[in-house]
Amino acid sequence: MGEQPIYSTRAHVFQIDPNTKKNWLPASKHAVTVSYFYDSTRNVYRIISLDGTKAIINSTISPNMTFTKTSQKFGQWADSRANTVYGLGFSTEHHLAKFAEKFAEYKEAARLAKEKSQEKMEMATSPSQESPAGELASPLTPVTPPMENINGTDEICDTTPNSDSRPEPAQNALAFAHSPAMTKHWEAELEALKGNNAKLTAALLESTANVKQWKQQLAAYQEEAERLHKRVTELECQSNQTPVIKSQKTELNQTIEELENALRDKEEEMEKLKEELENMNDLMEQKDTLSQKLEETELRSRVLEEQLAGAEQRLEENQEEQENFRKSLRTLLELLDGKIFELTELRDTLARLIEEAS
Repeated sequence: MGEQPIYSTRAHVFQIDPNTKKNWLPASKHAVTVSYFYDSTRNVYRIISLDGTKAIINSTISPNMTFTKTSQKFGQWADSRANTVYGLGFSTEHHLAKFAEKFAEYKEAARLAKEKSQEKMEMATSPSQESPAGELASPLTPVTPPMENINGTDEICDTTPNSDSRPEPAQNALAFAHSPAMTKHWEAELEALKGNNAKLTAALLESTANVKQWKQQLAAYQEEAERLHKRVTELECQSNQTPVIKSQKTELNQTIEELENALRDKEEEMEKLKEELENMNDLMEQKDTLSQKLEETELRSRVLEEQLAGAEQRLEENQEEQENFRKSLRTLLELLDGKIFELTELRDTLARLIEEAS
């Protein structure tokens, strides 16, 4: 079946600043789809997210990863392979909790899959363990020397053929003493063994050098395989994300419609604000008119005060008209009090209008 999505959600994607290792850099301008994928062929779980056609998250879940909730709606995890830290901002706390629950579930599944893979590798490699020394010595001599001779030591007594049936050292000395031909034979055998020992040592060194070279080549092949695997993964990601891209396109169209509706609402609000601004201009004109009326009223008040002063003078001159003038004065004072009260209300109204306008 290949790689299939098993859980999807939406979130804002961030990556840690590679320079400061402290600040978050937004990887997407808006909320995007973040999905868990499972590859049944390789038994691998991955977190993938696309912003258009660009893969902004491509993280393989390993047993040593940890998803950390840093706030009610934000979580993060470190990916050592990608050498970065990913952060996700969710719209609700429930979405964050669900994503963290899935992360823990798939992390445990990845751990179990890794243990099973290691057990299979150990079972496959355990029957093939053999000693390389015998394999190196067998084509050079029919006698298999011990490891000390291969490493270049001078112990050669064990390398002679049929060592179990050799005579004792005293008998060997007697044989050498009475037979010069036997002495030459053993000397020739010794030289041959020394030559075989040197050849075996050289072969071992050459094999060691070849092993180092093979290890380097293996590391290079593994690096190339990893690079190709990443490329294949990206291609699989792009091919597997086709339904996701379609769903994202549908979501983008819905988002565009929502934004158009919001734009129309904002235009209506602008029209209302314009009307309120015009009403505010009318209120300012009314304020100016009331200010003029207030000045006129104050002028009238001063005129009335002058009239009151003349009336007081006339009151002193004419005692007889004083009572009538007092009545008239009381009436005038009541009228003045009403005007002053109206002026006070007018001033309060103006003050409120000025506060509302500011």
